[in-house]
Amino acid sequence: MTSIKSNPITWVPSVYFAMGLPFVVLNMVSVLMFKGMGISDGQITFWTSWIMMPWTLKFLWSPFLEMYKTKKFFVVLSQLITGVGFGLVGLALHLPHFFTLCIVLMAIIAFSGATHDIAADGVYMSELSKEDQARFIGWQGAFYNIAKIVASGGLVWLAGWLLKQNGGVPGASAEVMQRATVQAWMIVMMALGGILVLLSLYHSRMLPSGGVAVKKAESARETWQRLLEVLGDFFHKRHIIYYICFIILYRFAEGFVMKIVPLFLKAGRNIGGLGLSEEEIGIYYGTFGAAAFVLGSILAGYYISHFGLKKTLFSLCCVFNLPFVAYTLLSFYQPENGLLIGGAITLEYFGYGFGFVGLTLFMMQQVAPGKHQMAHYAFASGIMNLGVMLPGSISGFISDALGYKYFFVFTLVATIPAFLITYFVPFTYSAPVKTESESGETVS
Repeated sequence: MTSIKSNPITWVPSVYFAMGLPFVVLNMVSVLMFKGMGISDGQITFWTSWIMMPWTLKFLWSPFLEMYKTKKFFVVLSQLITGVGFGLVGLALHLPHFFTLCIVLMAIIAFSGATHDIAADGVYMSELSKEDQARFIGWQGAFYNIAKIVASGGLVWLAGWLLKQNGGVPGASAEVMQRATVQAWMIVMMALGGILVLLSLYHSRMLPSGGVAVKKAESARETWQRLLEVLGDFFHKRHIIYYICFIILYRFAEGFVMKIVPLFLKAGRNIGGLGLSEEEIGIYYGTFGAAAFVLGSILAGYYISHFGLKKTLFSLCCVFNLPFVAYTLLSFYQPENGLLIGGAITLEYFGYGFGFVGLTLFMMQQVAPGKHQMAHYAFASGIMNLGVMLPGSISGFISDALGYKYFFVFTLVATIPAFLITYFVPFTYSAPVKTESESGETVS
């Protein structure tokens, strides 16, 4: 594959859009899909959490991506595999044991998506200076979050619209509703697969290489020693234990909320939910949420660039976590007014978009710098996803036990550790960060 020299604006948004799609679909959209097909909440939250494990363990194979081909090669290949995988998920929905087959296929997609994240972040860090990393971090976060809106908003709305077109309307028989649901989600999954295949073709032309392989592995022993070296270097970083706790706790409350929110929005009012349809959920996410996401992410990038990460990190954490109050209020008052529901979603999504870029940049500039920055960033982001995955896997059981009202109150309490650890977090590097090349030379 060849590429031309490209301005970062021609590939940063599209690469991080492609990064966000599989993660959000597996983590959030699939929850609504399986709910509509009659799978229990316990099975949904448990399995859709554990298939996210590759994003936690991706550090195990991240060093191998520095030894073979280019980072661009793995970005393009993983986008292609992920696209085909979603197409197969759509086809599997018609089969008798669709849930098992879908979970297996989604696990493969998760491995491909995690590999894509490693290589894409490697391209970003290799091709951009530290100043440009800060300059484009808002665009990176914005388009990752736009992917979340396209998936949880646009695709969910499309599924709801297709459901109606195929006869899945209130009062329809269970057989008709089931058939309409399968048909609707099959089209959605195949459309998603087509988008990712097209993105892989685009990036085969526009994406810079991100550097060639450092060297080829000569033996399994050498490869294993290299992995141990990478891990050893990571755990010898200054303040690393504190940083690991910080990375886990920053998004801890979000981990509980992420899978329950769509179930809460869809659940009937008689059991504490808002009783929204897929089409309504898609509209709220795709309008109110989309604007808030983009605005929050881009503003945060300029905010950090102007004042510096050290001065802004605690305020970013506050903006990220405080909007969980919105869902607590929704659960207590169960408003029917669309503006109130949309306003609460806007507040939460603005906070997520604004606060998330702070954690991303912290991992890039305080945790990753050094000899193995791509692998170490992959390790850090894997730890971050573990902090989301573990609470997500038990969130359904806690929600069932407490009910939606007190579940969201519990989530507010879970934000307290994030505030405390962020307020006292130490900084190892000041911007711009000096890093080392694989040869040991210090570079800007």
